[in-house]
Amino acid sequence: YRFCPNAVDPDRLWIWEKARYVDENRRTWLPIIIKTENNFQVLMRQEDVTLGEALSPTQLMPCPLPLMWQLYPGRRYRGSDSSIWRVVYHIELRGMEDMLLEQLPPLE
Repeated sequence: YRFCPNAVDPDRLWIWEKARYVDENRRTWLPIIIKTENNFQVLMRQEDVTLGEALSPTQLMPCPLPLMWQLYPGRRYRGSDSSIWRVVYHIELRGMEDMLLEQLPPLE
C-alpha cells in the first residue's frame, strides 16, 4: 500500500443505502465498523459498486453511523448526529482507497 499525503478527503459522505455511502463525486464508500471497549472507528473503503435506489432516513434506521459526514478543518468530520470524527489515515492499495475515521469523545 502507499500513503496518500496528497489524497483529497471527501467533502461530504451521504448514506445512500444500507452500508453504502456516496461522496460529492458519486464515488461509493463501504463502511466497516470497528468497535472496541474504548474506541469507535469506521474504515471507509472506496470501492465502485452498483447503487440501488436511495433510501430515506426512516428506511435506514436504526443506523449506528451518521447519515451524513461533512469535512471540517483539521481533517475532522462532523456527523449529522453532531458526532466528531478524526481522519486517522487515508491510504491507497491497488487503486482502492481506505480512510479510517475515529469518533472523538463529545465536547463537554
